[in-house]
Amino acid sequence: MVTESGDDPAAGKEWPAHLERRRWPREPSPQKEHRVDVPPALVPLRFSTRDLPPKEQFQSWRSHMAPLVDVHLQNGQSEDDGFLAEQTGWHLGDILIVQQRVQACSYIRDQAMLRSSPIDHWNVGVLRSGRAWTEANRHVTETGPGEIFFRSLGYPYRGRMTDSAAVLVFLPYELLTRDAPLLQNAHNIALSGSLAELLVSYIDGLEANLSNLTVEEAPRIIRTIGDMVVACAASSASLDRGQEQTNMGLMERAHRYIHLNLHSDSLTPDVMCRALGISRTRLYQLFETSGGVFNYIRKRRLLQAYADLTNPSDNRPISEIAEAARFDVAANFTRAFSHEFGLSPREVRKTIATERPAIPATRFMRRSGTTIGDWLTLAR
Repeated sequence: MVTESGDDPAAGKEWPAHLERRRWPREPSPQKEHRVDVPPALVPLRFSTRDLPPKEQFQSWRSHMAPLVDVHLQNGQSEDDGFLAEQTGWHLGDILIVQQRVQACSYIRDQAMLRSSPIDHWNVGVLRSGRAWTEANRHVTETGPGEIFFRSLGYPYRGRMTDSAAVLVFLPYELLTRDAPLLQNAHNIALSGSLAELLVSYIDGLEANLSNLTVEEAPRIIRTIGDMVVACAASSASLDRGQEQTNMGLMERAHRYIHLNLHSDSLTPDVMCRALGISRTRLYQLFETSGGVFNYIRKRRLLQAYADLTNPSDNRPISEIAEAARFDVAANFTRAFSHEFGLSPREVRKTIATERPAIPATRFMRRSGTTIGDWLTLAR
């Protein structure tokens, strides 16, 4: 449920001691207190299970996270014991910063979720406490306190974590499209080295001042975070991963080509093969796990249509958005869109117009009002 309450633990259940080390939002920095006449740029979004009955806490958290990952209790845990989880989200222009405290659980973002989710962000996270183990493409990354990880939400992964606190930064794919091949090479790695230490320090300072930032400062901060993430990824991904690295670089070249030519009539396998310098067989192999190249292009076009329909400033008729997605028949667009997202284009636009979440609501989603998927959609 969404709550504006403070940080006191729920009655009858205390947060583990190691999660009590950091609370948010933090107290304003003394040097910023004189700017009380400047309106803040960020208004926090809050989610917490603290005020729910213990038996409902885990399912509430699971529903909140459903657009991003499917979460599960680990062996020996029971829903009857309760599940404490809190997030505070901050929209900073196109990026979303999330402060999170959560009990031990496992998580998975699989191929089925990728096919139905409009989320394809880059994700950078700093653990404050606890540990996490994440596997992607048979490569496991372990992250501990003070360490920083990097992931692409455009690829599947799975893992588990202990009781933990973390700061998560989500950057939309489009923000760093130019560097996508490099960033995909860094999927699911722990960033390391002096550049990573600088990025952690920058995120520390940013977190301390989230409630004091102004609109004028946001664009510069976004550029700085983007530049630092790219620099860290380039440095940390320099280790040779053999053919896996080569394939991922080629895949990202294909992804980028599709992104840049998404609305073109000439976006065909033959044209892509010539542009990328590969055979049709090689192209089909690259997109085999995505259901084929045609399916991937169709999905990307539907995701773009979803983003357009949820953009309050985009007033184009639905028929025009359908044409941009290369659907000549409106009924075919509605059918494909509804199958992909569970809502029709008209329903999605209507929910955005009335400031209601555009994701089908389970009982727990209806009680909480929004999910992390809504937070990410609004940040785009």
